[in-house]
Amino acid sequence: MDTRIILIDDHDMLLRGLSLLFDTVEGCEVVATTTDGREVAELIDAHAPDVVVTDAVMPRFDGLEVVKQCKDIHPDVPVLVLTTFDDSQLVSQLIEAGASGYILKDVSAEYLANAAKAAAAGGMVLDPRIAGFAYGKNPASSSSAKDNRKVTTLTPTETQVAKLVARGLNNQAIAAKLFLAEGTVKNHVSMLLRKMEADNRTSLALSLASAFGLFENNSR
Repeated sequence: MDTRIILIDDHDMLLRGLSLLFDTVEGCEVVATTTDGREVAELIDAHAPDVVVTDAVMPRFDGLEVVKQCKDIHPDVPVLVLTTFDDSQLVSQLIEAGASGYILKDVSAEYLANAAKAAAAGGMVLDPRIAGFAYGKNPASSSSAKDNRKVTTLTPTETQVAKLVARGLNNQAIAAKLFLAEGTVKNHVSMLLRKMEADNRTSLALSLASAFGLFENNSR
């Protein structure tokens, strides 16, 4: 079954371009588009998408507001933020609000499609260029050092789960890789959220990626 996508971008030409781009990739279907983020709740009600893909910076209702509204009204619909901006404060705000991913617009059509599919499946997608920039690549930073200490308290199984969460895998994919029940993985993720003191899965994945050095590995 195709991944059903709603696209939001305040530039009509870019919106059409994105829609055409998704049409070239197998397994994706754009079910609605809009240049006004304020329409997102109505469009979700009308089209039942698997994921919303939105621009971050828009004049009337920006990507952060889209994420917040979806979390309030349609918490089961993930939001993937697509932008040319690499503002660390904005990235942090989107992560805290519960965005399921944040990637730059210069990625390939295949990468974008896979990101939308991953977000729709419950995964987390962060372009390593943005993730490292937003979180801070310096392992000596206070937040990174704190996360490094926290991962040392994880059990062996929690560490296995944590490394896969850090790479953006959803519970079903983690369960398949580790030969665990999906409910068991869910319990481990809940424990990881507590141990890492993370507000949501995206923040958790960022903290774990930093602690395991994934930003540095991805930048090589």
